[in-house]
Amino acid sequence: MKLALFDDYRLGVVRSSPDGDVIVDVTAALPGPHDPDPVTAGWWRGLARDFDELSGALRAAAEDGRARPVSEVVLHAPVLGPSKVIAAASNYGEHVAEMHVVQERTLGRVEAWMMDFDVFLKAPSSIVGPGGRIVLPRDVVAAGHEVHHESELVVVIGRGGKDIPVEKAMDAVLGFTAGLDITVRSAADRSRRKSYDGFSPLGPYLVTTDELGDGSDLDIRLTSGGTVRQSVNTRDMLTPVPAIVAYASSVMTLLPGDVLFTGAPPGVGPITAGEQLDMSISGIGAMTVTVA
Repeated sequence: MKLALFDDYRLGVVRSSPDGDVIVDVTAALPGPHDPDPVTAGWWRGLARDFDELSGALRAAAEDGRARPVSEVVLHAPVLGPSKVIAAASNYGEHVAEMHVVQERTLGRVEAWMMDFDVFLKAPSSIVGPGGRIVLPRDVVAAGHEVHHESELVVVIGRGGKDIPVEKAMDAVLGFTAGLDITVRSAADRSRRKSYDGFSPLGPYLVTTDELGDGSDLDIRLTSGGTVRQSVNTRDMLTPVPAIVAYASSVMTLLPGDVLFTGAPPGVGPITAGEQLDMSISGIGAMTVTVA
């Protein structure tokens, strides 16, 4: 199922049509009243936890409801109020190789420990939706630091859990979306460099695991001004999604609605004000963000 949050943080089911994507409002099929306040909207985390039980009612509502073109609505990030945003580091071999060059240029040295797979945290307040803006921080620009794009497959946690076995990891996942892990290249802590407001664009939709499986064969593509910056398939991940989920859960309890970036593919590079980034993942969709 392809889900979206739109307008007054309503829940929609999206499907393709000959004239483009259409969306059906299925909010009324959710249990309890709808809370449009993103600060207090616990219904979203409840949906993530209880999706298996609610999916039948959502599908029925999508069949019976009136479809509108997606172009007529305002899409938000397809997650709401996650307790945390987790990100995987060093998960594509070619990216690890290119980071030796990037770090020599931006830091004057290579931090060997950063070349190993691991997870870290980003601020949930860094999330923006498709069509959002990435604002380059004034202090970062003044210091002359580069700010880079990293286009990634993003996992959205469903029921979650602690110490989840690899073979059961996908049972804890709701689905996938596309994301940009925007990064300042400096000597600061990873979480600080990646947590500025607007540094986690997500969208346009969340696609559940019944359609995308474990996310192991999806094409990621990022262009700017018609130039391809990143193009990779998720089969090239060093640590696949189930193993990332299992490992992250060994460190921290994964809660319903949590977000997990799966690592940057090769081709990362600087972004500049006025630039437009177009990102897509096969089976999920495309989004455009601007740099300001």
